[in-house]
Amino acid sequence: MSTSTTTPCFHSLSPPNSRVRVLKNPNPRLIQFSFNPTLPLLTAKPYTSPTNKWRFLCLRDEESSSAIPDSEFVEDKLSEELVKPGFNQINGVKKDWISRLRKVTDALFGAEPWTVPWTAKTIVQVMLLWIASFWLVGSWVVPFLAHTAGFRKESLTYRGQALYSLLTDVAEGLAGIALLHRCLTRFHPLPSDWFKFTLEGKWQFDVGLGCLMFPLVNRLSQVNLNLWPILPSTPVTVSSVEQSIVARDPVAMALYAVVVSVCAPIWEEIVFRGFLLPSLTKYMPVWCSILVSSVAFALAHFNMQRMLPLIFLGVVMGAVFARSRNLLPSMLLHSLWNAFVFLDLMK
Repeated sequence: MSTSTTTPCFHSLSPPNSRVRVLKNPNPRLIQFSFNPTLPLLTAKPYTSPTNKWRFLCLRDEESSSAIPDSEFVEDKLSEELVKPGFNQINGVKKDWISRLRKVTDALFGAEPWTVPWTAKTIVQVMLLWIASFWLVGSWVVPFLAHTAGFRKESLTYRGQALYSLLTDVAEGLAGIALLHRCLTRFHPLPSDWFKFTLEGKWQFDVGLGCLMFPLVNRLSQVNLNLWPILPSTPVTVSSVEQSIVARDPVAMALYAVVVSVCAPIWEEIVFRGFLLPSLTKYMPVWCSILVSSVAFALAHFNMQRMLPLIFLGVVMGAVFARSRNLLPSMLLHSLWNAFVFLDLMK
């Protein structure tokens, strides 16, 4: 017969013919049983319950309890605590870790949703109008104005193409921000945590941690290419940015650096992190809003070969924004990522 400290303290047994008695042990850390060869198992003191069943109780013998000094009583209680099963302690540790993990998750993704004064209709309206304005300005308005002024993009020099890209990006960004402002005018004044931009707060560590994710984003790019390879029939094109880098034109490279590291992060973060992510928290948890806005951010780049890295990057920037409720950290992280890619192209 063996005993285990991991089993419960109370055991139900069918009525035995033996009698069990728990004897006081001089060593408080051990419990001994007195064996009687004339009895089937152990000499015992029976305990009769109302249901006429036997129970083995982890209690001291009442006959000898009155003679035990207070110090020995404390030692006996300690010995009983030592032999108690650790099941409750293990459960307590698990619950403690789960509670800590939940606190970290809530702190990472922002436990409290934003106060959203508009409905899903406004969210869809703003995003559709933004996409339409982006396409209209970039594909029609700017080319028409350039053609009217006597310029053709194909005939421009590297510096001319870089300036053209800068003006197009600025026009698209201003149109999108103006449209967003126009759609939300009727909801003014907005709550204080909307479109917040400040140097205050402890967000520097989050931005640094996000920068450590850049190699993983690059790795996801390769995984994405393996899952969604470029078709052989797809023509290989070289962007004007890559052409200017190959030509080593410093002015053109500086203009492109402004486009990718300053302009694009500002208006993209205002739309996707400043507006879309908080708006979605009216209908879903914050973590889900981060994921959905990240998918929308990736789709807006119209490049299936970069979906996975862009989604992951959107999640990182969304988490930084949700923790700080500040657009500056996510803009800075976005700018650093674009600069990282731009410098990688220059190698």
